[in-house]
Amino acid sequence: MPISLARRPVLVLALVAPLLAVPPLAAAPFELPSLDPIVHYQPKLPLQVLTADGEEIAQFGAERREYVPLKQIPLQLQQAVLAVEDARFREHSGVDPKGMARALVAAITGGRKQGASTITQQLVRTMLLTRQFSAERKAKEIWLALKLENELSKDRILEIYLNEIFLGQRAYGFAAAAHTYFGKPLDKLTLAENAMLAGLPQNPYYANPVANFQRATQRQRVVLERMRATEVITEQQLAQAKAEKLQLRTPGQRSVHAAHVAEMARQAVVERFGTEAYSKGLRVTTSLLAADQRAAHAAVQRGVLAFDRRGVWRGPEDTESLPAGNGAELERAAAEALKDHRDDETLRVGIVLDASPKALQVQLASGDRITVQGEGLRWAQRALGPQAKAPLKIERGAIVRVVSTGKTKDRKRNVWAISQWPEAEAALVAMDPRTGRIRALVGGFDFTRQPFNHVTQGWRQPGSAIKPLLFSAALESRVMPATVVDDLPFTAANGWSPTNSNGQHQGPISVREALARSSNLASVRVLQHTGTANARDWLGRFGLDPARQPDDLTLALGTGSATPLQMAQAYAVLANGGWRVSPVVIEKITDAQGKVLFEAPPPVELSDDTRAIPARNAYVMGSLLNEVTRSGTAARAQAVLKRTDIYGKTGTTNDAVDAWFAGYQPTLAATVWVGYDQPRSLGRSESGGRAALPIWIDYMGAALKGQPVVPPAAPPAGLVREGEDWLYAEWRDGGWVSQISDTAGTQYKTTLGGEIGKLFDSIGNWLRSGAPATQPTPPTD
Repeated sequence: MPISLARRPVLVLALVAPLLAVPPLAAAPFELPSLDPIVHYQPKLPLQVLTADGEEIAQFGAERREYVPLKQIPLQLQQAVLAVEDARFREHSGVDPKGMARALVAAITGGRKQGASTITQQLVRTMLLTRQFSAERKAKEIWLALKLENELSKDRILEIYLNEIFLGQRAYGFAAAAHTYFGKPLDKLTLAENAMLAGLPQNPYYANPVANFQRATQRQRVVLERMRATEVITEQQLAQAKAEKLQLRTPGQRSVHAAHVAEMARQAVVERFGTEAYSKGLRVTTSLLAADQRAAHAAVQRGVLAFDRRGVWRGPEDTESLPAGNGAELERAAAEALKDHRDDETLRVGIVLDASPKALQVQLASGDRITVQGEGLRWAQRALGPQAKAPLKIERGAIVRVVSTGKTKDRKRNVWAISQWPEAEAALVAMDPRTGRIRALVGGFDFTRQPFNHVTQGWRQPGSAIKPLLFSAALESRVMPATVVDDLPFTAANGWSPTNSNGQHQGPISVREALARSSNLASVRVLQHTGTANARDWLGRFGLDPARQPDDLTLALGTGSATPLQMAQAYAVLANGGWRVSPVVIEKITDAQGKVLFEAPPPVELSDDTRAIPARNAYVMGSLLNEVTRSGTAARAQAVLKRTDIYGKTGTTNDAVDAWFAGYQPTLAATVWVGYDQPRSLGRSESGGRAALPIWIDYMGAALKGQPVVPPAAPPAGLVREGEDWLYAEWRDGGWVSQISDTAGTQYKTTLGGEIGKLFDSIGNWLRSGAPATQPTPPTD
């Protein structure tokens, strides 16, 4: 009967041992692969996307790898790897005769199996040979190891090994593994974490801490003992490392959540450089700031979940059968039941082990057991009663989502609440209004479930958020903040009759008050005076597409289309004093050596050539928008943020299908949208002020933390004070619109004589002659 060498490693060792006596540069008795892939090492480096301040957003490629020179790899990690994999690495010439002899004796005597391959052998096997165990492969491995040691230095071999070796979970090299398992760079690892990683090369598939934490821990202990035996750590360090409780990075956890931006970068790079971009180590630096992006992501998640909790409990995601009892068998069955349900950092997946109206016992995908009780159960309380309907009922075996709502008073454990995946979506984009650089962009609640980028692709009705842009146009038609406009019922020639959100009207009110109250009736009259053609052209100055706006008076109610990015760009014009800036997300693309392949042009100079609207127009509109956040529909903004340098406008469309808040602080413009992918009402009580504004406030509170309040700038040339408000200087002696009224017509403040006044009246009446072509229901604010 033939003997299988694959089953008899002792025979293989005996057969290849004579090769050690052969000079390494002598001709081999078999054909060998070239050493070039190692000698001229070109690692397959993934496409990497980074924030402007250097934090990783994403990697794209089959292999996760980050190349780190040996001098930047912590000595303790090097010592850990050498202690367990090749303690005599610095002494041998590629093959360790003592190690092979020790392994041979252990195999013959039935002792503990020992590895005989040096790091050099492992490297040539990984990069040049197959993993199939045979005498020929082992002989080639030895021969190539001996040759390689004549080609490269010990440091270079170790450097390539530490960057190339597979360590499980798609991680190649220790830098990638550090991020994969612990979410840390190499220089932040503890001794216990270094030892855990050093134990991975032996069995990266089944003994990594994600696949089997117990096996990984056992291997870690071996590494620590070897480090102590080789005297690179002390007895005290050994004890401390064994006692340390390791905190693994949860699956899918990222330091910076910006998947929609990562996808924008990926598409741009592949379009420019092809699919080779996935392995050439290209690095894309975006304009995002890590802290801003974290704040934006958290604000969107909190805001959407808060909105969802104002709705109904829709029931568990699924139900699984669980065995009786409460021991190890139940724990294994629960883990098995959860393996096909994706976990999430915020919306943790769990299976109910015990349910009562007072408490839920839940096992999470991580294996931890938690209790949900009290306020955390209130939302789904009816699902826990005996009369609960089957689709909604929470019982043993139910798959549910839970969120952490904070810590207990003693700070020892989390407080949990029942939750669910929301059906609504939201988007947030923030930019520097002076440069157009995007500081934060959240294209949706969860990219994995919905990759559609609502910031750049979501064309929705802006509702009342468009009113400031239309009022800006009206300023150039002699409408001033003190102009009095009828907030009274309005009926066009074709019978169209818009109303205010509350169904009420205030009578004659100033333009300032009209915008603060978000009066639909006054806004229609202001637009009628301005003229829809003039207003649509004016919107183009802000970056909106005039062709997507209606050519009738419904434009006053925001029935056209815009994306959140366009709205942020538009409000940036008001924030920076009237200049149009172009949004920039991708700052730079470099190759693996740092050579710049693409770089965004520097911000345009804010000059007359780039001016979108007059400086005085932007100043007056800022005054009006500050009033909105002080006393109007967004008064909550200044009250919560405790800042006076806040400007913005709420927006809600017909039946509350879309909720908006667009606004700025002089150094930061941001827009938030909330709605459903398939347009439907958010609810009768929802609005931009209730659904979108809290997200905006949450983000701005974090983004502006520590920044001093910016006082109002000095008024630009061409403005004067008239009574309690601003007035264009040329109208100091009359000529501006003092009143827009259905009964009295358009009245002009004038001291220029009756004939000129009549001329203004006739021009105004002519501008008012337009009528809407459509008849939608108006927005709610």
